[in-house]
Order: sequence, then structure tokens, then C-alpha cells
Amino acid sequence: MTGLNTELRAFYAARQEQIPAEVREVMLRAGQELAESGQTDRALGVGHRAPRFRLPSATGRTVALDDLLATGPVVLTFYRGAWCPYCNIALRALQQHHSEITARGARLVAVSPQIPDESLSLTEKHDLAFDVLSDIGSDTAKQYGLAFDLPDDLAAVYDGLGFDLQRVNDGHPRTLPLPATYVIDPAGTVRWAFVNTDYTTRAEPADIIAALDALN
Repeated sequence: MTGLNTELRAFYAARQEQIPAEVREVMLRAGQELAESGQTDRALGVGHRAPRFRLPSATGRTVALDDLLATGPVVLTFYRGAWCPYCNIALRALQQHHSEITARGARLVAVSPQIPDESLSLTEKHDLAFDVLSDIGSDTAKQYGLAFDLPDDLAAVYDGLGFDLQRVNDGHPRTLPLPATYVIDPAGTVRWAFVNTDYTTRAEPADIIAALDALN
């Protein structure tokens, strides 16, 4: 592993020392069950037409996939929320490579189930130059085959950690998207995809850029 995932693994290793054993057990069991669920096989893959969406941005605009595609390819990334430290690391890494993405004529957008106010706080915290969109109820994530419901014990753990998903997800605390990133060509076809049940692993920016280069 190089780049982003090296940083994520180092963070994961350090964080394990801070998490009680019983909490780690719940997290590991939930992760294994999700991995064995076949969810990634049901997710949208290469060659499929990307489902259209119109979602509110952190700044109150409505962003439509068709409008984005009218100017070139789109890099669409799904993340769990601002409460997820792995998502924060991944979004910062994308911001660091944003100029390389836009230099290839592409637009980068990030989607989570959290409310716009949470997205705005995240955007300001990391000085993100790309749109961060709110998929309340995970309807778009469902169209991409990414949405899943947290098991009871993991939901209780997240409540105990103070994530308050009931509030930040506007009454939809149990449904989250798998971490996923898509490169969609201007015709609306998925040309590259990363989908993983493991939220500690994310698409490498270098691989995204290589996929954009492959479109030409």
C-alpha cells in the first residue's frame, strides 16, 4: 500500500490502542458480516450507466450529475460523514490532488447522508474546493447499490461514542454508504470503480488520476 492507504492503516493501528476491547470486537464482527454479505457484488460497477441525482450542496445549491457531466468526466466519491475520521483523512487526500483532477477536465464531488450544515462544517474545516453533497436518507447511495443498515450493536457503539447519527443524518441514523469512488465519463458510463466494505480502506488518488488519464 502507498499514499492514502498507508496513512489510513497507520491511523487504524494507533486508534486500536485507544478503543476498549469489547468495542473493537463489535466493530470487527460487524465489519466481517458486512464483508460476507455480498454487498460489493450488488454495487454499481464498471460499464454501468451512473444513476442520475440532484442533491443539495453544503452551500445550498442543487447539484445535478447531468450538469456536471456536461463539462467533462466526474469523480464521485461516497463517504460516511464528518464524524468518521477515516473519511476526513480520505477527503483531505482528495483535496491535495484536486488540482490534478481538475487539470484533466474532471469535476470531483463527495456525497454523504449527513445534513448540509454538517457538510458545510466539514468543507470549512478542511478548506475543500469541491462540492460536498447531502444524500439524506441515502436514496442516491441505494441507487448505486452502496447503502446498508448498521447492526444494532454497532449502532449502539456509535451512539456511545457520541456520533449522534440521528441528528446529523436527519432521522436516518442506521443507513450508511459503503466507501466508494467512481470515475464517470461524459456519456454517463462508469469507467472505473472502487467499492469496499472496509471503511478503513479508500480509493487511492493516484489510481483515480490514472483512471481519468485512461479516458483520453
